[in-house]
Amino acid sequence: MTDPSRPLIVGGGIAGLVAALSFAPRPVQILVRGQLGSEGSSLWAQGGIAAAVGSDDDPTLHAEDTLRVGGGLADPRIAERITHAGPWAVEYLARLGVPFDRERAGTLRLGLEGGHSKHRIVHAGGDATGRIIMETLIRHVRETPSIEIVEACEARALERDEEGILGVWAAGRAGTSFFPSLRVILATGGIGGLFPATTNPWGSRGEGLLMALLAGAPLIDMEFIQYHPTALDTGEGALPLISEAVRGDGAVLVDENGTRFLAGEPQAELAPRDQLARAVWLHRQNGHRVFLDARKLPGPAFPSRFPSIHAVCLAHGLDPRNDLLPVCPAVHYHMGGIEVDEACGTAIPGLWAVGEVSATGFHGANRLASNSLLEAVVCGHDLARSVGDAPIRHRVPRVASHEPIPAFDGQTVSTILGRSLGVVRERAVLESALVDLQAEIDKGGGGQSMALLGWIWVWAALQRAESRGAHFRLDHPEPDPNWEHRLRVSLKDWRTHKGDYGMKPGSLKGASF
Repeated sequence: MTDPSRPLIVGGGIAGLVAALSFAPRPVQILVRGQLGSEGSSLWAQGGIAAAVGSDDDPTLHAEDTLRVGGGLADPRIAERITHAGPWAVEYLARLGVPFDRERAGTLRLGLEGGHSKHRIVHAGGDATGRIIMETLIRHVRETPSIEIVEACEARALERDEEGILGVWAAGRAGTSFFPSLRVILATGGIGGLFPATTNPWGSRGEGLLMALLAGAPLIDMEFIQYHPTALDTGEGALPLISEAVRGDGAVLVDENGTRFLAGEPQAELAPRDQLARAVWLHRQNGHRVFLDARKLPGPAFPSRFPSIHAVCLAHGLDPRNDLLPVCPAVHYHMGGIEVDEACGTAIPGLWAVGEVSATGFHGANRLASNSLLEAVVCGHDLARSVGDAPIRHRVPRVASHEPIPAFDGQTVSTILGRSLGVVRERAVLESALVDLQAEIDKGGGGQSMALLGWIWVWAALQRAESRGAHFRLDHPEPDPNWEHRLRVSLKDWRTHKGDYGMKPGSLKGASF
């Protein structure tokens, strides 16, 4: 019989894999939807990992940059802890065999990205950092006897009782299965697949947020969604990312007239992402097209500096050495997520969350570029000790058989979120979205649960009646000191307020949440 005290990790990105390796030689199980390494945002990470390893740098400066960009909501203690672990994180990955890019003298080649005061972005393979780190971690995970990998099995729901987590329901080739565990770690990644235009894989749809929400865990900072300002504008869908590192190497933003419309602005093309995304959005709203001009810098060096991006551009009929690259903002990263403590523990005993699905307080209202991979490595490693030390009341999970759980369906929800949770928001649109999402909840079916998650999301954005970091309200365009705190949301908010927006009390069918 499976030992229910064995930790179960849901998700196979950098955070989940580092956690699995850090448990060794203690046994652990990993549950992934496809083949390990076949999907997930970690694979697509181009920018690199931020760490204060330069001779002119210091983790304290890195923490200061993180707090400044975080819009007053980043936790100073968390920022200090994670940034001070940055040099260790790079050394840890290097020991595992990650071939970081180096200068001829052997020192690490350090890039510059928006919001950073120093060159501190460590890359591997130029713009292939995420893929190379993942390949290295996967090789070690597959070679570690204490790690069991269950592939082609999608987690759909958490099972719990009054004492805490009992395990995970999942759908695979054999139908619905139950994986008993009194120690479950959600490492399910981001949310971009729920939006019309994203730099994330379509499979990143916020399932971990939804499972935690339905199990009773609070979510926090939900309204803070980072739009990357330079996705390659190929239409809607999963858009290719043009890394911030390209701008760090000298590329500039111009419009169809060749005008560098950010010239003279503080930090120009290397301003924090929230500011730059709004600037690009506004210029497009004013009838212009926006392009990234890399013809001079990096110019001829583009293929060697950014081989993956160069290949993607060529596939779309563009050569960055000769052509302007059309760009637009697209959903890139979610600063919010499942509320966790410093040990990544949630409000539910036996449930932890790590990586983008969690909200540690490190990023605040706006993530500093390349801090996400750093957080994934540091928190993934520290999590193993936290889980191992946590007191768990041992009991045998006895659960009834479960009816087939419908696949998460977010197609209609995607359209509603795209128009209401864009680069800028406003009250009337948010209130209209709540009405539409409640109608989707009432319909039932596979889209019901995703509509509930969307409702919680939009409600959080409506409550924060100010502009801060990645959350910008046209009707409240300035920050409000009274809102310099984090916003916690839960199912209770939906149950209390679902009839407040354009519907008569008692007219709702209700839902079984």
